[in-house]
Amino acid sequence: MRILIVEDDAQTAMFISKGLVQEGFAVDCASNGEDGLHLALTESYDAAVIDIMLPKMDGLSVIDAIRLEGSRLPVIVLSAKTSVDDRIRGLQAGGDDYLVKPFAFSELTARIQALIRRASRTEEPGSISVGDLKMDIIRHKVFRDDIEIDLQPKEFALLEYLMRNTGRVVSKTMIMEHVWDYNFDPRTTVVESRVCRLREKIDRPFEKNLIHTIRGAGYVLEEKK
Repeated sequence: MRILIVEDDAQTAMFISKGLVQEGFAVDCASNGEDGLHLALTESYDAAVIDIMLPKMDGLSVIDAIRLEGSRLPVIVLSAKTSVDDRIRGLQAGGDDYLVKPFAFSELTARIQALIRRASRTEEPGSISVGDLKMDIIRHKVFRDDIEIDLQPKEFALLEYLMRNTGRVVSKTMIMEHVWDYNFDPRTTVVESRVCRLREKIDRPFEKNLIHTIRGAGYVLEEKK
């Protein structure tokens, strides 16, 4: 999953970014409102964390501009302001959630995951299932036929993206946009190699393949009968 962070405090931005990357997210950062708005409208994200107090353009104006463009990007408003009125203004501007500084990183992660689940309409909290393949998003565990499968963070992120798009063909570009950041070299073969490694763990030891290549289009994860 790919997250946009719009935060002018370098230490806070680094704290959030480093933690999310360790959790397997792809992360892009902007240090002012204008750059944040540009990224939000020109790149593809699964969620955004936007501070209110920003240079060039404040966070509420950024969120308002995002909504005026018709974007339904899930947004967590980040602020040191704690009053009820401030929270109401953040939500009325188009924010989906509001988190007050200082905050526990585990709470931020849980809120991001909840917003992504809501946006993708995952019914069972914290888990996704496709046939006998089950992913526990909160505990970062994957099982197939009740056998636990050990995945690296990027493998987990790639599988999560495929599972959230079950039955839908996703291109190499779409995968790179959501699993790696926008600075990644599009000429690289990292997607192909990661899909290959994922197949070795998810498909090869089992009777049915779930990850399928659609020649000239991309990949799809689905249970074929």
